[in-house]
Amino acid sequence: MKNIRNFCIIAHIDHGKSTLADRLLQTTGTISDREMQNQALDDMDLERERGITIKSHAIQMDYEQDGEKYVLNLIDTPGHVDFSYEVSRSIAACEGALLIVDASQGIEAQTISNLYLALEHDLEIIPILNKMDLPGAMPEEVSDQIIELIGCSQDDIIPASGKTGLGVEDILKAVVSRVPAPKGDLEAPFQAMVFDSVFNSYRGIIAYYRVLNGRLKKGEKVKFINTEKEYNADEIGNLGLDLLPKKEISAGDVGYIISGIKEAKEVKVGDTITTVNNPTTEIVKGFEDVKPMVFAGIYPVDTDEYEELRDAMERLQLNDASLVFAPESSAALGFGFRCGFLGMLHMEIIQERLEREFDMTVITTVPNVSYKAYLKKNNELLELNNPSDLPDPSRIDYIEEPFIKAQIITKSDYVGSIMNLCIEKRGMLTNQVYLTSDRVELSFEVPMAEIVFDFYDKLKSISKGYASFDYFPIGYKQSKLIKLDIMLNGDAVDALSALVHQDNAYDLGKRICSKLRELIPRQQFDIAIQAAIGAKIISRETVKAVRKDVTAKCYGGDISRKRKLLEKQKKGKKRMRQVGNVEVPQSAFMAVLKLD
Repeated sequence: MKNIRNFCIIAHIDHGKSTLADRLLQTTGTISDREMQNQALDDMDLERERGITIKSHAIQMDYEQDGEKYVLNLIDTPGHVDFSYEVSRSIAACEGALLIVDASQGIEAQTISNLYLALEHDLEIIPILNKMDLPGAMPEEVSDQIIELIGCSQDDIIPASGKTGLGVEDILKAVVSRVPAPKGDLEAPFQAMVFDSVFNSYRGIIAYYRVLNGRLKKGEKVKFINTEKEYNADEIGNLGLDLLPKKEISAGDVGYIISGIKEAKEVKVGDTITTVNNPTTEIVKGFEDVKPMVFAGIYPVDTDEYEELRDAMERLQLNDASLVFAPESSAALGFGFRCGFLGMLHMEIIQERLEREFDMTVITTVPNVSYKAYLKKNNELLELNNPSDLPDPSRIDYIEEPFIKAQIITKSDYVGSIMNLCIEKRGMLTNQVYLTSDRVELSFEVPMAEIVFDFYDKLKSISKGYASFDYFPIGYKQSKLIKLDIMLNGDAVDALSALVHQDNAYDLGKRICSKLRELIPRQQFDIAIQAAIGAKIISRETVKAVRKDVTAKCYGGDISRKRKLLEKQKKGKKRMRQVGNVEVPQSAFMAVLKLD
């Protein structure tokens, strides 16, 4: 066990984690040159296309130093704030972390938040200055930032470049010398923690775990403590680029188990595995429960595919434990699911994975956050995940909405415009710290609902891509919120209704109506698009009917003949309007988010 090292790579998005991981794999000979490709560990097409890591990936490397053989278990983690749950799970399975900072961009918001996650778990931090080969690299400045942040010395920082391979040997030496070996008792009862799982259509569910104590032999009977289910360990082994089967796994290892599990519900991330013959009494303290931030409805386009969608969601949840869903129904869209996501990018990725991996075509409704409504009668509390659940306003005492603390790190030139953006979004500036002469850290308290839609995009465009953004929830606060309904021909469309702040309601209602007028196709009858607060209509637009010119065959003669034909047409249109349905295209649901 003294020759095992478990470590992960953490950094802000796009600071070169996956590229550096590729070099480590090549240097240790884990991947042959024939198998080598960029982002070697990212096995989803989606990750390659976007150049981001969505899933954490574990892989085992063999390394020899001074004639002694070491086993290095590396976990490459995502950098985007929406996938921070993946990072927290990877950190729980490691003893050390490589903190990578881009030499041309310096420390950013996500670097700091991932670092704090690692420090909470007492990991050994190895700071690395990446992208040293870039002409815009500023090694001295960025080194000072790192020293200030984690209090290390200049000699501890390793200069490296994922592209050219500079410093990779130094990193491997530092991992061996500085990361502590895993602690654990080989003779104790077997105890392992599940940190990820995948579904394989031929072999069932494959669970990935980190062994804390004891050993497990192939064919032994194992038990998952949380679900209390027992299985045979048909195949166990380590995680290379492919699965590497072994006869025995022992304390300190990171491995996988295949035991013919078919049901997605039977494997939970954070669960403890033990053996039936010699069970452990202690449950491993896993990770905190995931807190979804953004809620949206996902509905099958074809209502018959509801069960297939449920299967697809369960399999996706196996691979992405931060997805939360529950069944719900909507008057406009039929049966579907109410899903909780960690952010807008997460929601977009889930939708794309459903379409690619499971061939499901789905409609996603307008995202919102969850609210708390307190009723006047005996101060009863209602949790609202959907604006359509809101009770009659006369029964409500007050409504609370979730607030977050946002940290924005930016160049000092953009401070003014970023402050304006945050005040526009009902934010309050709580702190402003100059990290260096031209880098500022701004802290705001902002309602989560304002961040959900287009905040990140606007922040990036205002700051020309320089500002970095990170947030965490700070609880609920009272707000003046009202429900805005969107009505088509007098019927409210529940998928488009939203809870909005009283001051923004009129403006928002007007903008949604004019946007929908452009997007809803013309019918044979007039369509009235209205925004309403309770019974009060605050805005209206009309999609004009496509009409046939019925008076074309009347020429000359009395006006009453024309009028008669027009009246007849009018009656027909009226009857058609009573039975006609208005189809709302998917683009309309999503366009409401991008109103500018």
